[in-house]
Amino acid sequence: MDTKAVFATLYSVCEENATFFSGGAKGSQGDAARRLVDSMKLIQEHARSLEPVISGFAAVYHHFDFDPHIPANGYRSLVKVVRCCLLHIIHKGRYIAANRRSIFFRVAHNAGEMEAYCNALCQLRALLYLAQRMLHDNSHGNLFFPDESGLSESFVREYASMHKGCFYGRCLGFQFTPAIRPFLQTIAIGLVAFGENYRRHQSGIGVAASSFFTSGKYAIDPELRGAEFERITQNLDVHFWKTFWNITETEVLTSLASMTSTQVKVNRALSVPPEPFDLPLVDNHKASVTISPPSAHIGPAPVQMRLISYDLREGQDSETLLSLCRSEGGAISLSLGLKTKRFPSSPCLLIHFHGGGFVAQTSKSHEPYLKSWSQDLGVPILSVDYSLAPEAPFPRALEECFYAYCWALRNHHLLGWTGEKVCLAGDSAGGNLCVTTSMRAAAFGVRMPDGIVAAYPATLLTAYASPSRLLTLMDPLLPLSVLSRCLSAYAGNEPQTEKQVEKVSTLSLVRRESAMLLRGASNWIQSLLDPNRASSSTKTADAQPGATDAVRKSISEATLFSPHADPPVLSDAAQFPTRKLSVKSQTCQDLGSHNSCASYTAPLLSEHTAPENVSFFLSKDSDPYISNNLSSVAIPPPIVEEESEVDYPREFPLGFEPLRSEQLAEMKVQSSPVVKDPFCSPLLAPDSMLKGLPPLHIVACALDPMLDDSVMFAKRLRSLDQPVTLCIVDDLPHGFLSLSHEFVLPSPRRTRPGSHASTTSWNGPIGVCRPLLGKLDLSSSILLREGNSLMGEGLNLLMGRA
Repeated sequence: MDTKAVFATLYSVCEENATFFSGGAKGSQGDAARRLVDSMKLIQEHARSLEPVISGFAAVYHHFDFDPHIPANGYRSLVKVVRCCLLHIIHKGRYIAANRRSIFFRVAHNAGEMEAYCNALCQLRALLYLAQRMLHDNSHGNLFFPDESGLSESFVREYASMHKGCFYGRCLGFQFTPAIRPFLQTIAIGLVAFGENYRRHQSGIGVAASSFFTSGKYAIDPELRGAEFERITQNLDVHFWKTFWNITETEVLTSLASMTSTQVKVNRALSVPPEPFDLPLVDNHKASVTISPPSAHIGPAPVQMRLISYDLREGQDSETLLSLCRSEGGAISLSLGLKTKRFPSSPCLLIHFHGGGFVAQTSKSHEPYLKSWSQDLGVPILSVDYSLAPEAPFPRALEECFYAYCWALRNHHLLGWTGEKVCLAGDSAGGNLCVTTSMRAAAFGVRMPDGIVAAYPATLLTAYASPSRLLTLMDPLLPLSVLSRCLSAYAGNEPQTEKQVEKVSTLSLVRRESAMLLRGASNWIQSLLDPNRASSSTKTADAQPGATDAVRKSISEATLFSPHADPPVLSDAAQFPTRKLSVKSQTCQDLGSHNSCASYTAPLLSEHTAPENVSFFLSKDSDPYISNNLSSVAIPPPIVEEESEVDYPREFPLGFEPLRSEQLAEMKVQSSPVVKDPFCSPLLAPDSMLKGLPPLHIVACALDPMLDDSVMFAKRLRSLDQPVTLCIVDDLPHGFLSLSHEFVLPSPRRTRPGSHASTTSWNGPIGVCRPLLGKLDLSSSILLREGNSLMGEGLNLLMGRA
């Protein structure tokens, strides 16, 4: 159905129902009927204003696609969400028209449904006006902005004050495939119930158990659920989200997941001691670079990993590897029966970095699909359990991932790997770490991975506004307030404290009483980690006099950023044996005169400086035809009226104002210079740091608030002639990899590199996809398999198995 037909049908359905219910009914039925009529009329008013805006965007948003075969960008996503809302209203209106004469028809219930979607349409109208402002500031295919002009501040200010509860109640997840909605409702109900009991217990499992008995009211009353969801997302800090997301790490849930997932021969948690070692340089194999153990913030500590292999391979049962295994309090996960067949070492290794916003989860949360990967790919997988923020902010996670990568290169014989091919894979935050680990490998001059597969990666950790990031207003998994808290924690800023919330319902219980209670609420998370690491005291990195605490550098990071950077080595000579200097242990500085692998100089970006050779915004000569098309849709920045009582300009046309929230969110634009560091935000890296990256296969979601990160990063790499493919999955949310246990590889027939994926064009075998919570219908199963298959296709291509 084209745009004109959608709006014509909407007007007809609303007008017909409004005329029918405009009769003279009295009492409660009359009040409900009047509410229904008012909603229908207001929907028509919003639609009349939206129709020319939608048509205008439809005429220009193709200018921002990655290429003609991949129609995806934030502007398209916004238009798609609005159309989806309109279609839901049409569907609901037709239901009302067909059943309004029935004695079982509930006028009040249907009035509530239409009011909810009317409110959602009002807020979407506001988002499109903000998108028009973005279109004015960016006119040549860029989805972020060379000159912010206060745009990010405007976006954050509007987000903090706009009403969002309508998207978390009756309209929850309306933009996604219908079968995902029960899953999202379960998450939302669990979240608000968890928030009600958060301060009553000191363990996550205790809160979860109590939440089970208080969740009924939120399932019955969607308005209450939406209001509570909005309050929680706006007022609770990162420690709450860390505790909630790590419920999946509890022994009960992990045991259930283990029983239903693929059974593997090897599944061992490893604890690698923090010892320096040497790796040969790529350009000069006679020389080497010293890889120092991670030391940022919490000092040297063992690096935690997990080795998963479907088959037992040579070296995986060696005494050396077994000495590195750490107990998880469960049964031994390495099957070494007398009749266990030992397979030869695999020519490929997959190193995995998990997602979780840099603040939550471990490899156990991602273990089900990692086991399936190991079976279907026939390779061992090494998943890194890097330290989490805010206890261990940037660059600790990057240091540990890089150290684990280098350790795997040096000890391939222990992992059942021949040392031939190695690929990196990760989702969300893990996708960021895949790219930055490769950049760090290039800076050190060591071997690069043979390929990267990144699912919905976060490549820009600043608060820059973009069209897709407007979706954080309604996304139940990535609200902007939650996303900003996670990124703030990773950047090393002080944790945000919770404000006192004035309310008469359950969130009066959700207040921060003391730091000790907060620590007690997250102690169960630390029990999953090594006791030494959990108990290590946080150390601040050395800084120059007068430097702010927000700009933190580890010993290794400081040396890497130095203009004459040596490979990072610990300054405490007594902690490790002294090494003799030889050709093998020459530093990059010593080798700088006769090879090109010297450490790359990557200065820490500040708010006021940027690398000279950054071509992030892909500026091109203005095309008059394109400019005319965009100017017909874009609106210029607002002007502050001289007699206005506010200090900031009006963002919306006269006569329109979005719904405002009663409880404002405490938010501010990220100001730490750390988020502009290229090893934190690879999208901001200079061209010289991105050239030479291995082939990158990106799988993104069309409705993901981080979609523009993927599109713009792929554009940057393509502009540098770097091998990159971008695949888009429709109608799935951020984090879809965690929605199913099964990961099924695609059939030998694969999509063309860089092609757009859809449920109708996928030709893989149809199977059963087992979700984590509840049952999904066949269409959703196919959709999940499609997203997972695109990940598998990338892995197969990079490992040379296509």
